[in-house]
Amino acid sequence: MDYRPFGNTGLRVSAVGFGAWQLNNPIWGGPDEAGSIELVQAALDAGCNFYDTAPGYGGGASEQLLGKALKGRREKAVLCTKYGHSDPRRSDFSVAGLRPSLEASLRRLQTDHVDVLLLHNPPCDLLDGTKAADLYAELEALRREGKLRAFGASIDTSHELRTLALTTTSGAAEVLFNAFHQDVRRAFGEAARRGMGLVAKVPLDSGWLSGKYDEHSRFDGIRERWSPEVVARRAALVGRLRALLPPDMPLSQAALSFVLAHREIATVIPGAKTRAQLEANLAAATEPLPAALVAVIHALWETDFADNPLPW
Repeated sequence: MDYRPFGNTGLRVSAVGFGAWQLNNPIWGGPDEAGSIELVQAALDAGCNFYDTAPGYGGGASEQLLGKALKGRREKAVLCTKYGHSDPRRSDFSVAGLRPSLEASLRRLQTDHVDVLLLHNPPCDLLDGTKAADLYAELEALRREGKLRAFGASIDTSHELRTLALTTTSGAAEVLFNAFHQDVRRAFGEAARRGMGLVAKVPLDSGWLSGKYDEHSRFDGIRERWSPEVVARRAALVGRLRALLPPDMPLSQAALSFVLAHREIATVIPGAKTRAQLEANLAAATEPLPAALVAVIHALWETDFADNPLPW
């Protein structure tokens, strides 16, 4: 496993982390409780030490299962959770709600601190430390108390990352970054200069870059938001990307390796529902993508996505 510095926080994290949204989560077809615990422990045994969760994942089940799976081994894990969406019907980013939300997460995770706490895709105004000074002051207070080591936000765009980097003392950000969503790359320089640890989320574009969907795929639940036109466009783009790869390179491995080719990224957090998926994810850390291929994927985004982004 490749380990990378997490910005200037003093943490070192596995290049491939573990997205824990699916644990015991029937909405996503995730493994049951026993299977979830087994999967987390297998990841830890394989050297994966970064675990990303949130209070809203499975209504708290994700945090609870991580707490159970890591019991007695907490010191080997870097835990990242979030604030803002614990109830799917409402959001709360208030200063008053921050501490109670973190305390509830700590109880579920069976720990006295998290390593990273992120505002969970907050409104853009809350990424500006000059407009939300009280919120960042409370985050700093929690850091001084030892309840967290670094804080920041989960975001989607270069504008959001630049705002967070330039107006707050955030040490972390979770960014939407994959072969089809590269806008945030435009602000990597500012984040690096500020010593921020970057986590790449949605690296497989919600499954498209795993190769399991095509133009005939149909979706329900949250993915029902994709219109037939968006499905057709994504399928065509997957075909174009696959044509760029060596014939023996799995699409999912290439997608993860592309993300990790950017050294500003400390860790990437694909989800896994099975042991086979976990092993495939971890393999990406051992197979660097050639620089020429990275450049071609950059060019593909510039021509096909920069001015006409895919809806997430």
